[in-house]
Amino acid sequence: MPYIYRNLFLAPHESEETLPAVLAGKLSISPLSLHNICIIRKGIDARKKPHIKVVYTLSFSVDAATKLHVGADPALEWQDEKAVPDLAPVQSSARIVIVGSGPAGLFAALRLAEYGLKAVIIERGEPVEQRALSVQRFWKDGVLDPESNVQFGEGGAGTFSDGKLTCRSKDQMVPWVLDRLAAFGAQPEVCYLAKPHIGTDRLRAVVSSIRRSLLEKGFSVRFGCRMTDMNIINGQIKAVTLNGMEEIPCDHLILASGHSARDTYELLEQLNVPLQRKPFAMGLRVEHPQELINRIQYGIQKPPNLPAADYAVAWNNSSTGRSAYSFCMCPGGVVVGGASEAGGVVTNGMSGQLRNSPYANSALVVNVREEDFDGPGPLAGVRLQRRWEQRAFERGGGGYRAPAQNMLDFLRLPGKGAARTSYRPGIAETELDSVLPPFIIDTLREGIIDFGRKLRGFITSEATLIGIESRTSSPVRILRDSNFESVGVKGLYPAGEGAGYAGGIMSSAVDGIKVADCIAARLK
Repeated sequence: MPYIYRNLFLAPHESEETLPAVLAGKLSISPLSLHNICIIRKGIDARKKPHIKVVYTLSFSVDAATKLHVGADPALEWQDEKAVPDLAPVQSSARIVIVGSGPAGLFAALRLAEYGLKAVIIERGEPVEQRALSVQRFWKDGVLDPESNVQFGEGGAGTFSDGKLTCRSKDQMVPWVLDRLAAFGAQPEVCYLAKPHIGTDRLRAVVSSIRRSLLEKGFSVRFGCRMTDMNIINGQIKAVTLNGMEEIPCDHLILASGHSARDTYELLEQLNVPLQRKPFAMGLRVEHPQELINRIQYGIQKPPNLPAADYAVAWNNSSTGRSAYSFCMCPGGVVVGGASEAGGVVTNGMSGQLRNSPYANSALVVNVREEDFDGPGPLAGVRLQRRWEQRAFERGGGGYRAPAQNMLDFLRLPGKGAARTSYRPGIAETELDSVLPPFIIDTLREGIIDFGRKLRGFITSEATLIGIESRTSSPVRILRDSNFESVGVKGLYPAGEGAGYAGGIMSSAVDGIKVADCIAARLK
């Protein structure tokens, strides 16, 4: 019977090769009695600076002659081995179409493949290899491809981000997702790190590996194909139209188009598919020197064996009910343009696998409520996003340059410095008061002052604020029932961030898997 030992500590300079000896010491047994030692969780405890600890949870077994007494040491437990059953094959000629090849679409496809089912994957953007070239051209020259960019294309918006795999959900499918990502080329430690990430550079290779696997299993992947219409007869999906010309039959449609596919939301509204407006958040992106964040979080110069430090902060104004908080923090990363529409500026954060940029960045955002939206209707939040993205474009002077301001200047504190940032395609220094609604600007100012109390050194002339961060989550929810099916259209399965039921790579992937499970169950 295997065991688990929790809260085993090493100092940052100590090698993981010492783990068997440390574990044996805790158990008062010989290291030779230990077998099959495996790290199942690894995190960092930096609460007592500068005494940093690396914290491990290990699984292991012992030889037959060694007796351990579970309960005598609260850190020692039996490991509950739950066998994952093989999925029963499903025989069906049902025509399944997946719109979107982000995490929800790709993992829905991988799950369908486990059942022996096949689907046609429709992607408006390019394969990840060509998409990367289009994105680089945009960052270098400010030339936007509205169909293939940071938001649209193979891999979804997460392909050009940090590739963070953190997930608050305890869903049993989370390990399934992590295992598949590692099998397709992610670094093996994503399966046990407390804050796993892949990095945008490595994630691109993972995405192309998934595509090759799906093609081998009989899936069809069609790039440069945008869904422009749906044929719905008697409340049942029958076909989808691509690029306004080609119609392909469809019995089950997994709609995983992402939170930026505004034309898709407009199509659904025209077709009377039930939609609901949904709160989200908007704000700015802040950038600091990574070395400064390391000192704040570790209390010392970063030890070589520790990752680039991150942070998470939040503040609530009890009188207004507004909250300011960090979102999508990218250690050792860069700030990049994430526009998908002409004439609008959108910022995003991105890190490579090594997180070795000299900069750290994070979104600082404020909750946007439904009463803040631009008028009535389910797409009012989309209109709000678009209006302020266009305002940021104007304040940036065109060319998708972003308006930016030194933090001290933004806070109206003495000691103003220059606005320095890694943002591409470039910045225009300007006051940021006019690029977001006043309630967001006021809440951010108050929040940042509080963040400076929690993270000593956070408020500095070395920090720059860049606008705007508007695509934190979908402002629309495509209503569905307990079986993940649209409440108004049979055979339509909204999935992932664009459906308004997920946020981030992991939760979107899990949502796609559950949609696939429901379809497979129906086809049985």
